[in-house]
Amino acid sequence: MQKGNIGVTTDNIFPVIKKFLYSDHEIFLRELVSNAIDATQKLKTLASMGEYKEELGDLTVHVALDKKTITVSDKGIGMTAEEIDKYINQIAFSGANDFLEKYKNDANAIIGHFGLGFYSAFMVAKKVEIITKSYKEGSQAVKWTCDGSPEFTIEDAKKAERGTDIILHIDDDCKEFLEESRISTLLNKYCRFLPVPIAFGKKKEWKDGKQVETAEDNIINDTNPLWKRTPSELKDEDYKEFYSKLYPMSDEPLFWIHLNVDYPFHLTGVLYFPKIKNNIELTKNKIQLYCNQVYVTDSVEGIVPDFLTLLHGVLDSPDIPLNVSRSYLQSDSNVKKISTYITKKVSDRLNDIFKKDRKQFEEKWNDLKIFMDYGMLTQDDFYQRAKDFALFTDTDGKNFTYEEYKTLIKENQTDKDGNLIYLYANNKEEQFSYINAAKNKGYSVLLMDGQLDIAVVSMLEQKFEKCRFTRVDSDIVDNLIVKEEKKSEVLDTVKQNTLTEVFKSQLPSMDKVEFNVIPTPMGETGDPLILTQSEYMRRMKEMATIQAGMSFYGEMPDMYNLMLNTDHSLVKEVLADAEAKCEESLSPIDKEMTEVDNQRKAIRDSHKGKKDEEIPQAEKDTLSDLDKRYDALKTDKNKIFASYASNNQIIRQLIDLSLLQNGMLKGEALTNFVKRSLNLIK
Repeated sequence: MQKGNIGVTTDNIFPVIKKFLYSDHEIFLRELVSNAIDATQKLKTLASMGEYKEELGDLTVHVALDKKTITVSDKGIGMTAEEIDKYINQIAFSGANDFLEKYKNDANAIIGHFGLGFYSAFMVAKKVEIITKSYKEGSQAVKWTCDGSPEFTIEDAKKAERGTDIILHIDDDCKEFLEESRISTLLNKYCRFLPVPIAFGKKKEWKDGKQVETAEDNIINDTNPLWKRTPSELKDEDYKEFYSKLYPMSDEPLFWIHLNVDYPFHLTGVLYFPKIKNNIELTKNKIQLYCNQVYVTDSVEGIVPDFLTLLHGVLDSPDIPLNVSRSYLQSDSNVKKISTYITKKVSDRLNDIFKKDRKQFEEKWNDLKIFMDYGMLTQDDFYQRAKDFALFTDTDGKNFTYEEYKTLIKENQTDKDGNLIYLYANNKEEQFSYINAAKNKGYSVLLMDGQLDIAVVSMLEQKFEKCRFTRVDSDIVDNLIVKEEKKSEVLDTVKQNTLTEVFKSQLPSMDKVEFNVIPTPMGETGDPLILTQSEYMRRMKEMATIQAGMSFYGEMPDMYNLMLNTDHSLVKEVLADAEAKCEESLSPIDKEMTEVDNQRKAIRDSHKGKKDEEIPQAEKDTLSDLDKRYDALKTDKNKIFASYASNNQIIRQLIDLSLLQNGMLKGEALTNFVKRSLNLIK
């Protein structure tokens, strides 16, 4: 029997520490099964080169479980005592690396780094045994034992066949790994596509009302997964079936891309375009990353461009390191090349579908749109590729490329300053009247109701030359696209103030909502009152919901403009009635306000050219008193307008109609509106 200490030195301890920087202990099973596959693949390589002439036999890797141990067994090349000493005791060396160097042109899918990955066993085991016999003729089987300390023993053992058994005596605080369901879950997660059959127990079948084991091995993996096969031998149903295995209960994918690259890096895989629901975050991280069919992670953010995390499927590359930190992956040059390549393949595939079958592309556009938007917002190189086949959809459901739509609206939707105005709505039903008014002017209106459309609008304003996107309810239709300076008759200031105050006094008080009343001529046939929302403020508030750093906009009130049509007969009627009924009460107030204002002007005029310290305090106090008096008189005047307006049903009815049209009339206010409407009909 040989005894000794495992060789851990300052030179080789770092890779071991790095190896163990995992958040989950569960990777031990991936490492051990990968090593078993590795040893099997090595034997296949030797046999193919004629260096091993015996029968290979059944090469299935077995994972076995009992009450205290987990055993991983293979029939690969095995090890001699000397090789154990080199690859197990001297942690810094790796059997896979030595083997690859010797057979770098013929190596058959070598997966792991045996010396390092093996030690993950001690994450869950209090003692580990290796019973192994080398493929070399006349080899003596040996047994290696270690309890997790630097001390180990090597002794001769009895083993009839070549290969290796790793026996883990599970620690008391890791008993979960002795449960059949837990191991089955881990094997399915990490090993379901490994290239050598893996058996875990026996297949079960129902007999006499219960499950019983059969004599047949329970093979848990697909050794030749779809992404390793040639696309020409595959049918659409094969791709759909594989997708349903990866993502049970998911909707059928829109389409897919089969990747197969040999230079300048190795990459295979299948990426699917899923039907994305409303929540982007729930759709992310569905790409499974593999290294030579060994599962690595499904957290691919930072490894592939952010928008590609919306895709589903599998990527497999031996050029992606199996066991290093995320930060290393994100800076690795091969990973960056892969990322760039996939972006190009995705855009090429979309462009190909668009060109060959535009009808199919348009049919799937609603499902593709959020992916395309996300890509164009986050990757400028993707925008440059996608801008030729990205689509606008108008409120009639017609689709246009960006260039097609620009040509369509250029003549009729260019304003006086040469800006092309893109009108859009984000809710066809709620904004129906605004859309209709725009269409009646001969304008086209886009439907921008996607989760990311508010950000896309801002992006396109930056990308397109001389353009502006304006929501169709942001102003009266005549102001949406101003083609020439308007020369309309505007009411004098006094009349404007009268209308403003009587309507303003009857506006409801709403949480985080502010109204601004604007009298303006809109034609005798125009609506008497239109409620519009500030484009800038509304857009900033919407951006605040999706963009970090803009949350302060979300706290600001919604700003609405109540546009009073001074040309409409009803508004004229209200103005005339208000002037007539309020004149007697307002006359003395107006007279005093004029006197007070004249006094203020006289004092201010006398202060012109003087510094603050040169003005007598008495004059400052007088001016302050006059300001207070003027404000008090203004308040009294507004009270008179409010008293009048509260008894004018037309004012309340017009306001409620505009609120109702915008979905803002609810609860008691809606009930009162209905009652008032019935009274007006009688």
